[in-house]
Amino acid sequence: MLEVKTVDKPDERRDFPRGHLDAMHLSGLDFAVGTFEPGWRWSESVAPIAGTRSCQVHHNGFVVQGRMRLVMDDGGEAEVGPGDVFVCSPGHDAWVVGDEQVVVYDFAGVMANVYAKPGQEQQGTP
Repeated sequence: MLEVKTVDKPDERRDFPRGHLDAMHLSGLDFAVGTFEPGWRWSESVAPIAGTRSCQVHHNGFVVQGRMRLVMDDGGEAEVGPGDVFVCSPGHDAWVVGDEQVVVYDFAGVMANVYAKPGQEQQGTP
């Protein structure tokens, strides 16, 4: 099997306040490009759509541009920026740090299927 898709023609786009997600669905992989504008915060922009208190999606990410703060429900936290690769388990909040747009590539298996879909995040599993 061989499958090739381009981020220039995503399978779907999900808009939410101060950002959007472009998703490509391939066999065994959902890949997404998340774009987050200054002022974006998961708990304000996506929580009302997801219906959960914190993000319940597992992320395997690579930061292309900008800086983002991640805070876990248990208090752990980190800031990621260009060139950083990160893994973030369910149960977190995140927000854009500074005045630059953040672009993240996410290679999580289910993320592109459930992220920012009404009522779907609580059903997502890593």
